Amino acid sequence: MAEMKRFKTIGVVGSGQMGSGIAQLAATHGFDVWVLDTDQDALSKATKSISSSVQRLVSKGQLSQAVGKDALERLWFTSNLEKLSSADIIIEAIVESEDVKKKLFLELDKITKSSAILASNTSSISITRLASATSRPHQVIGMHFMNPPPIMKLVEIVRGADTSDETSDATKALAERFGKTVICSRDFAGFVVNRILMPMINEAFFALYTGVATKEDIDAGMKLGTNHPMGPLELADFIGLDVCVSILKVLHAGLGDNKYAPCPILVQYVDAGRLGRKRGIGVYDYRQMLGSVKPSPKL
Repeated sequence: MAEMKRFKTIGVVGSGQMGSGIAQLAATHGFDVWVLDTDQDALSKATKSISSSVQRLVSKGQLSQAVGKDALERLWFTSNLEKLSSADIIIEAIVESEDVKKKLFLELDKITKSSAILASNTSSISITRLASATSRPHQVIGMHFMNPPPIMKLVEIVRGADTSDETSDATKALAERFGKTVICSRDFAGFVVNRILMPMINEAFFALYTGVATKEDIDAGMKLGTNHPMGPLELADFIGLDVCVSILKVLHAGLGDNKYAPCPILVQYVDAGRLGRKRGIGVYDYRQMLGSVKPSPKL
């Protein structure tokens, strides 16, 4: 736990659902947090959503008023990358694209202090390849949170080929400080969770595609027959169908097995902009439940 002393300020890149959740988690556990996003509207939404989430936890008695107030005072939001120069560890939670992540890591490597750890919340992309964009591959690691980060108990730690023991130990200790259970994976496509989860989701889409059963019966079968809290199609909507396709493509390319190729109907939904709950429509239609949110054809 001696390594924890150097973690005082945490940077989070990306203010979407995952980034906001990670930032909230860090702030409620006593860390100063910089949240960076180039989209000002996204930052504004993140500010409101984190505040609402913290207040909800306080109202339910899951956080004290003092901790909730302190957490909100520890959060700063910015579009200026230079603000992350003081961070002891930076966790990126941006789009699941290797090229985009590599570009970010290259930029972070230039502006952060030499002791800073660069962590990726990637759910499938090689940590070794991301680390290759930096001059500090021994300080690059995967720190894969589950969605939503403040609630889900698991963090998947992934070491790249050159990740040091010191970096690994410090990152594990940080996850445990957050109250999480840690599992460790070698740097293979999809790691542990998505290596198993995504083929199941994909197979559920194939069952829908080939007319085996309705979407409702597929989900009910898995919920009631295998005690899953959420059916695979419903879960895909929650994750984001575009994210599922991205992960499956990484699995397909990295493992070379056609069983990972995304189901045609899953790809079609994404092409149509039916990305799941975040767009108001995916496999299921959420527009009435979410206040008549209209899906956008933009990806």
